[in-house]
Amino acid sequence: MSEEILIRHRAIWRQKPVLHALYTNWYGEMVSHLVPGMTLELGGGTGNLKEFTPDVICTDIVKAPWLDAVADGQALPFRNGSLANLVLFDVLHHIENVRLFFDEAVRVLRVGGRIVIMDPYISWCSWPVYRFLHPEPVDLSQDPMQVRPPDPDRLPFDANQAVATILFERSFETFSRQFPGLVKRVHHRLAFFAYPLSGGFDHPSLLPMFAVRPLLTLERALGFLDRVLAFRIFVVLEKRG
Repeated sequence: MSEEILIRHRAIWRQKPVLHALYTNWYGEMVSHLVPGMTLELGGGTGNLKEFTPDVICTDIVKAPWLDAVADGQALPFRNGSLANLVLFDVLHHIENVRLFFDEAVRVLRVGGRIVIMDPYISWCSWPVYRFLHPEPVDLSQDPMQVRPPDPDRLPFDANQAVATILFERSFETFSRQFPGLVKRVHHRLAFFAYPLSGGFDHPSLLPMFAVRPLLTLERALGFLDRVLAFRIFVVLEKRG
């Protein structure tokens, strides 16, 4: 079932130009913050990042013929200090024990290495959309730093879309105390109108292709309203010496 979802998303990526245009913009932003060295993408799913940085090792927790390997972010099969970058696009909120992922990230990254994260953001506008129109739950009461026993019935795509909002905004002081070796280099709230109108991977697009660029320009002009309008959060963490 999990591989079927990846196959469906890969087909949508190729057939939905509005979605491709939006994601191209975001992938470009993520790649611009990578440092030289080995890059690992977790939850690579459809393998899209390879279009923008071909040398990336693209992995997921499930097998797919276009992926390089299967890898669990809670137990990475890499040596200490061997990676320059970890990329997670819509992945952090799927990890069962987020604390274990960051323990692993600190271990496998070299000094100066980066964790580049794009994830859902829970704002006044995005909450009702994510809560009522998206299949994944939103639980703002969860403590992502709490380690829980693995759930044997958990599926690979189970999630809590609020994880990044809790970690990097509501409880970032707690996160920093747990991981003092990770410093936040970038923190953006983005994706106001174009993303929800695109329908994502699960709904038809309400946004014509000709309107994408003007709408993105408008979003940049309204950046001061990001706490109210944003549907995504973009964070770059760097490992200190």
